Amino acid sequence: MAADTPVRPPEESYADWAAETGPARHVRNRRSPAALLRRLIGIREEILDREPAERARYTWYGAIVLNTALLGGASMTMAISTIREGTPVAVAVLVGLVWAWIVLALDSWLVSSTHGYTGGRAVRMLVPRLFLSIVLGLTIAEPLLFQIFDREIRQEMAVSRERDLLDFRGGLTACNPLDGKDTTGRAECDRFHLTVQGAPASIKEDIADNTAAVGRLDVQIKNSNDALDTKLGVERRECARNRWIWRGNGWDTTETCERARADTSAYKRTSKVAEYEVKRAELVARGNVLADRLVATGTAYRADVKKAIDAKVAERKESQQHDGLLLRADALSTVAWSDGFALFMMFLLHAVLLLVDAMPVLAKLMSGPSEYDRRIGERREANQRIHLEDQDVQRQVAAIDHEVRRYAAEVRAEEDKARLGHARYQARAEHARRVREELDARTARLLGD
Repeated sequence: MAADTPVRPPEESYADWAAETGPARHVRNRRSPAALLRRLIGIREEILDREPAERARYTWYGAIVLNTALLGGASMTMAISTIREGTPVAVAVLVGLVWAWIVLALDSWLVSSTHGYTGGRAVRMLVPRLFLSIVLGLTIAEPLLFQIFDREIRQEMAVSRERDLLDFRGGLTACNPLDGKDTTGRAECDRFHLTVQGAPASIKEDIADNTAAVGRLDVQIKNSNDALDTKLGVERRECARNRWIWRGNGWDTTETCERARADTSAYKRTSKVAEYEVKRAELVARGNVLADRLVATGTAYRADVKKAIDAKVAERKESQQHDGLLLRADALSTVAWSDGFALFMMFLLHAVLLLVDAMPVLAKLMSGPSEYDRRIGERREANQRIHLEDQDVQRQVAAIDHEVRRYAAEVRAEEDKARLGHARYQARAEHARRVREELDARTARLLGD
């Protein structure tokens, strides 16, 4: 007897045998829409046939699962259209169908895996599945909320974009002054700096340098004139008539007067006052030219700065034309928290959509165990008992096979021992015969001699 031979037919064969040998039953169409809906949630029709009152309940149960999948597919189609503008309708619908299939498969598993459990065990099975269903519902509910609050979201996004553009323009204007003042030292201007050619700051620096050079020349000219005035004063004092002396036939100036005149003449020859005056005149003329250039450059620079600011603002406005999922979520949050009633409506719609998305598990949890569940549980327990009995029988068969093999081994061992003993006896008899023959031959030879 083989150890792996089952003592009972498998469950499917037993069900077919029972259907064939049991009382005649009305054969229903297994491919009807209602049967297909029940098949979505793993209902076994041969068991449900014994509880026909449960048929409508599980038909609508399958419809709930199918509706949830369709709702998920529609939500994903809307989400794809929102995330990537310009997506072809066919692509969005295809992604929605794939997502609907995923939701359908997941919900079908969530429901079908709970059949046959009753009491506290059923609750323990349903609670983690309910949590998973709520998480799945959140991914389905958000795109639908975006469509429900679409007008408010777009209005909030428009206001937010306008506010952002005004703040951005203000930052550009503050950090790029029209007079060309350097703002690189301001930390808040790091992201607002613009590169505009022809800034008047360099001309202002040239004017400042030119003014400083004129000032230095003025100091040098003043010092030279002061020194010359001092020498002229000494000359006038030493050469005054009250200091003349009688020399020869008349009055004449002193040697000190002559030295003072010589010193004054030498200083006039060696001093660079005239050169300083020429350089000062050149610097003053250059300063006038720079001032005129500053006026002309400032006008052009202001126009260039305004154009650069307008271009940056237009570029930022262009980048705001795309409505991303996160932007819409932020706008929805702002709309909800800005008004109490809007917040209430958002939470209410969230709750409704989550309840709809979690309805497959909630329906199972609220309806409680059915007769179908009890029959499935009984079938599971019967299968468990059959399985245990099969294992016990297989263990007994294995034990019997082991006993048979051991007995056969013992019999073979006894036969081998008897065969070996007989062979040993024959060998010893043959040896004795040969010894006797040898002794008889020797005796005959001795007697013949």
